[in-house]
Amino acid sequence: MARIWTRLHEYLGVPPGRLTFDMVRRATAGKLAETDDLDWKQVLPRTPENGQWNELAKDVAAMANTRGGLIIYGVTDTIDLVGIDPEAVAIQQYEQWIRNHVQPYLPDLEIYPLTDDSTSTSDGARTVLVVDVPASEMAPHFVYGTAQRDKEQMAAVVPYRASDQTAWMPEHQIERAYRDRFARIGRAEEELQHHLELTVQHIAAQTEVPSAWFVAAARPQRPLPRSVRTLDRNDACEVLRKALDRAAAMFPGSAPTDGVLSGMSADVRENPRPGLRRWVCSTLERDRGPEFITELHDDGVVVMAGNVSWVRGRDDLPARGADLTVPEWLVMACCRDFVATVQELQRALRLDSAQQLTASIVAPHGPRALAPTTYDSTFHREGTPPYARRPHTVQAVHTVLSPASEDQEGQTRVTELHTDLMNQFGLAGLG
Repeated sequence: MARIWTRLHEYLGVPPGRLTFDMVRRATAGKLAETDDLDWKQVLPRTPENGQWNELAKDVAAMANTRGGLIIYGVTDTIDLVGIDPEAVAIQQYEQWIRNHVQPYLPDLEIYPLTDDSTSTSDGARTVLVVDVPASEMAPHFVYGTAQRDKEQMAAVVPYRASDQTAWMPEHQIERAYRDRFARIGRAEEELQHHLELTVQHIAAQTEVPSAWFVAAARPQRPLPRSVRTLDRNDACEVLRKALDRAAAMFPGSAPTDGVLSGMSADVRENPRPGLRRWVCSTLERDRGPEFITELHDDGVVVMAGNVSWVRGRDDLPARGADLTVPEWLVMACCRDFVATVQELQRALRLDSAQQLTASIVAPHGPRALAPTTYDSTFHREGTPPYARRPHTVQAVHTVLSPASEDQEGQTRVTELHTDLMNQFGLAGLG
């Protein structure tokens, strides 16, 4: 997925969006100098000869090991836009070189040409080739190739960008890069767990009735781009309105059910309250009715929680020691609303990073048997299947959502979360 905020966007002062040929033209006209996240090159990548390193693979790995960036072919060392021959571009071959020579693999890399739309091809329209390299959570990336002195000996190095040059990491830098990778992974898991724990603590403090809750959180895998803006109340309302529409259209033909968003009344959903660098919609302050929480954080985090053991039209307390019901259809609706909201916040903040999603079913007031219920359309009744398990604890489940993901991927992620949750009750879920 191409990034929507780059060095060229910053230099030209244009809003986030897809890179265009005109932006390249204006940047070269202004002699925008190379940096650690911008590399101008005149000649298209060539097949290595005489034991040389694959330069494309080396340059891509160097960008990924630093903070990501653009490699643009068709610009001279003096930053003159000369273009390249579009007929000579071999994107599949370039991608194959990168797959063969760069490890770990870079799944979000994008290679694409840009042509001057203001001039027809017959009149000599110029074209450049863009290699858009994301900052990688899996750095350090090694480049593998044949050693110069011995064609049979494979070697591996770790390049990185130092200002406008490419250098090689010494052993101590590689060690630090691995420590940073493991720290990032651990920090991401800790942050998600922190959001979940705070939400559960808030629920326990605000409610008195034993209940089972769907609780979920999502966060960007990479830090937000420099262009990120803070949502105001109108922005937050727009995100929730679009998320509600997206959730309703996600599974066309299925029976409508109320999840975290759709179960809220309009006056709550359309009147988010400020929180700590976030907007919050909550019904916990109300005396009766379903209990839901939705949070949109400035840093791209989404937190959702819903009381799934509450039954519409019935506010009576569960009997002492009774199982807490977990309706399968309501868990699905919560997963649907959660994924749809994550998708819409991605778009509103123009996030160029995948989102890490975590969801679980918890009992904030202490362990209690959780009894799954399903709806029998034949007899028009709901009940717990005799083969179902009644766990006291449900493990958190995880998935990843691509940036600017479309409806089909959103449906797939809903299915994954729902199935992984309901499998723990001995049910098949949506799968």
